[in-house]
Amino acid sequence: MFIQNSYKDETEGRLYIIPTPIGNLEDMTFRAVRMLKEVDLIAAEDTRHTQKLLNHFEINNETISYHEHNRLERIPYLLERLGAGENIALVSDAGMPAISDPGYELVEAAIKKEMPVVVLPGANAAVSALVASGLSTEAFTFVGFLPRKKHDKEEVLTRLKAHKATIIFYESPHRVRDTLDTIQQVWGERQVALARELTKMYEQFVRGSISEVTTWLKENSLRGECVLVIEGASADMEIEEAKWWATMSLTDHVQHYEKGENLRHKEAMRAVAKDRNISRREVYEALHVRKAD
Repeated sequence: MFIQNSYKDETEGRLYIIPTPIGNLEDMTFRAVRMLKEVDLIAAEDTRHTQKLLNHFEINNETISYHEHNRLERIPYLLERLGAGENIALVSDAGMPAISDPGYELVEAAIKKEMPVVVLPGANAAVSALVASGLSTEAFTFVGFLPRKKHDKEEVLTRLKAHKATIIFYESPHRVRDTLDTIQQVWGERQVALARELTKMYEQFVRGSISEVTTWLKENSLRGECVLVIEGASADMEIEEAKWWATMSLTDHVQHYEKGENLRHKEAMRAVAKDRNISRREVYEALHVRKAD
């Protein structure tokens, strides 16, 4: 167990998670600018992109790249500097670091070393789109980017089919229409809000049913990353709890968890038993006793 008192020891290094604007530079907070000026090092997803932001606010601190392809070699180095009492800021190209990017691995590593992690509030595309969507904000699930392969995408969507909370996806402008088509095939008709170019001059929201938005997309080209906010399952939709495994044999079901989720055999059997509301013994006997016979 690690209890963090963020500001108790002024001599220890802190990892600051600092969100940056998703479009409009005026969304940079006073605190974020101050912290970027005060830290010893800024770890940025793309140093060239971040340098434009730093130049705008006259910030001249040392920067280093930290991204998907070098994170494994960077993490030990950053932890070493934190351990030496230096303060480090982590920023992504836009929005909150660690959301749909590798920043969470640095956060996880710092926490394992019992180093303080301080998160500053700020711009986030998912929450901004949710609030403006007109859909329920009482409960929501952020999924991020769906898999690109159609089969994998359908499997994820099937698992979410009976989810009652509002669901948020990120998607590229080139794939958003195909993604909505797939969502409609798996879920049926739902209300959706498509948000793009958030906080920028050409910010746009397209709200309506999936069919209406898909029709609109056929007649209009998009630029800029998109956020899809889609209503969750409701009672009047008469959707049963999604049984994505319904057509699988017990063996295939167990192998799905072993290979797809990297679970051990016993853990996979336990997961299958929970899915099917049967005992683990029944799963074991079906797999092993019958095989022995």
